[in-house]
Amino acid sequence: MLKRKNVKKQGKLELSKYFQEFKEGEKVAVVREHTLNPDLPKRIQGRTGIVFGERGKAYLVKIKDLNQEKVYIIKPANLKKIA
Repeated sequence: MLKRKNVKKQGKLELSKYFQEFKEGEKVAVVREHTLNPDLPKRIQGRTGIVFGERGKAYLVKIKDLNQEKVYIIKPANLKKIA
């Protein structure tokens, strides 16, 4: 897990990451953005899930944890699309 960003990118948020959009059914990976408030649980860093809805500006993502599927509300800056 990344503990810090590259020196040239510290404190900066890419606007394209902040305003990216996802459709229902797309696969995404959770990649924690360190410039935002630390409201994302560390245990889901690096996990993959499926987008199945929106709530405000955030997305509802189903992530499988052992044998259970859990739903997390994650902002788009913390998500990365998987092809």
